[in-house]
Amino acid sequence: MNDSAASASSTTAATLRSALGGLLDGLPPKQAAAAVERLIANYRGQTPTNAPVLRDRSDVAAYAAYRMPATFEAVRAALDALAEAAPQWVPGSHVDVGGGTGAATWAVDATWDGPRTTAVLDWAEPALTLGRELAAASGSPALRGADWRRAVIGAGLKLPEADLVTVSYVLGELTAEARRAVVAEAARAGQAVVLIEPGTPEGYLRIREARDQLIEAGLRVAAPCPHDGTCPIEVGQDWCHFSARVSRSSLHRQVKGGSLPYEDEKFSYVAATRFPVEPAASRITRRPQIRKGLVLLELCGPQDGDAPGLTRVNVTKRHGDLYKAARDADWGQAWPPATEG
Repeated sequence: MNDSAASASSTTAATLRSALGGLLDGLPPKQAAAAVERLIANYRGQTPTNAPVLRDRSDVAAYAAYRMPATFEAVRAALDALAEAAPQWVPGSHVDVGGGTGAATWAVDATWDGPRTTAVLDWAEPALTLGRELAAASGSPALRGADWRRAVIGAGLKLPEADLVTVSYVLGELTAEARRAVVAEAARAGQAVVLIEPGTPEGYLRIREARDQLIEAGLRVAAPCPHDGTCPIEVGQDWCHFSARVSRSSLHRQVKGGSLPYEDEKFSYVAATRFPVEPAASRITRRPQIRKGLVLLELCGPQDGDAPGLTRVNVTKRHGDLYKAARDADWGQAWPPATEG
């Protein structure tokens, strides 16, 4: 992300935090914390259902204040990777499936400029109502003009065609049949599809299955994978996930304890398109390990014979500028870094 885009993205994040700040006014802290604790298990995919998880205004307000910043940062990271793979592409339309209070819609607004039509679909009317209120406070024409629609997210879902379809932290709420139907419909409707799930082994498996489904539907992987081949990770031994830094609110500290002003949101994702993209040559799949005069990078990318695989690369001072880049590299970034000029 260039400096201008990073500044715009940070401004959007700050605006979102400000809009979320007043959500819990009048809601007793213990009630807010209890609502969050009850809802965490649902959003971690432990209780797949065909019913909305967020039931009323207090559920929505508490969970939005607690989870929306983390969802925003995870989706923003996934969208950044898509934007890097398709630097000339800007979505003119966006459908946010199971968008709730609109975290993914805010992330799209933080990633691309320009006019855009947006539809946010969710089965929980209280979430849509609050999402509309937050968007109205944003100052962004794209957010303020979004269409918030109630829809059942499942086997009967019908989406309008769009440049971009996002499905974030939704698949784990669905039965296996509904999950396949939603991914199939997203693949049919979208020129680009971005799916995000929690960075747990279960969330990774859902993304892995959805990735295969998107490829079978004719889309090509833009990120994070540098290839359309079979994922080289051995199921049960490891899982592909990434991390996004999130500023912690007072509600975060109340529910989780601790004193750090931030936490790291772990997530798994896939971005796939129907148009040409330039995926990363390789992707850094773990936090780089910096030693004296050496940086150890764990990568996913083509090996000998172009077969996808996992490799470890030692970058030392002898590599010159590449060593400097490795010391600044982060988990989830493309490798090697793009050269300018």
